[in-house]
Amino acid sequence: MADPRLIHIGSAVVDFIYRIDRLPGPGDDLTASAFTALPGGGFNMMVAARRSGMRTAYAGKIGDGPFGTMIADALKAEDIAQLQPVSRGIDSGTCVVLVTEGDGERTFVSRPGAEGVITPEDYPHMTPGAGDWVFTTGYTLAYPGSRQGQTDFIAALPDHATFAFDPTGIVGEIPANLLHRVLARTDWLSLNRAEAAAIVGQTGDAEMVARLFARYCQRARGIVLRSGAAGALLALAGEAPVFVPAFRVETVDTNGAGDAHDGAFIAALSQGMSPFEALRYANAAAAISTTRHGGPTAPDADEIENFLKRAREENSAEAETKGTMAL
Repeated sequence: MADPRLIHIGSAVVDFIYRIDRLPGPGDDLTASAFTALPGGGFNMMVAARRSGMRTAYAGKIGDGPFGTMIADALKAEDIAQLQPVSRGIDSGTCVVLVTEGDGERTFVSRPGAEGVITPEDYPHMTPGAGDWVFTTGYTLAYPGSRQGQTDFIAALPDHATFAFDPTGIVGEIPANLLHRVLARTDWLSLNRAEAAAIVGQTGDAEMVARLFARYCQRARGIVLRSGAAGALLALAGEAPVFVPAFRVETVDTNGAGDAHDGAFIAALSQGMSPFEALRYANAAAAISTTRHGGPTAPDADEIENFLKRAREENSAEAETKGTMAL
């Protein structure tokens, strides 16, 4: 049997990234310190999985305009297969990304394109083989032209496919009935605290994941509840949740960090790591990505392993020093 493959059925778009001192208020006129246009959205997650050694394919839609061409060229450069034919008469979507200096936080304004239209005619190009992983985010579940078609496809996924889902910050715009159907088919759920609270209400982390398992994700193997720079809570079905701390780095840009985390985590799981090891690996990938400007900044497997090795050595030296001081 071939190695597991990741099939991304969500949205790849072109990001217009502006670095600014602060977010604009009504009527403001700001000057950006830097600008770049790069493939983004689902592309960032696929890059992370591929650079961590997982076979990866994009089964979302790509348009026939300049933005679609940019995405198609970038997929080819990263050795990511393109499964859908090009959509004629429509370009791929775009996203304005505002990155504030200092904290590296990002704000999105999206405009869907070809990736925002999914119909049953697209299903044959999205169908997974035995052992494949299927992944999407909340964006194409929120877009009117794709949400029903994608939900129906996900709900009908065969049991031999592992489905992973990240609802993203747009979760509040997904119709509740569709979101519940997708969560019911989810094997691995990755989301942050605000997204979890939007689904089950604001409460403690352990209670939120317990509610997710009990009310919506009854078939799920695990839930990753991300807490930004602090780390992430790993909750496996039937087990007590465990918090896995993040790594401290000098953050310059958080754009794409969640994508890097999702892609690295799935790649690590698909290659036989335990969920705990996979989450620590994903935490390292996300940390490294925040030290670089842009969206598709996920590190490769060697970079992550070297980063983890240095972290282990530093922890060992620190523990030894504390032990000596105790004597």
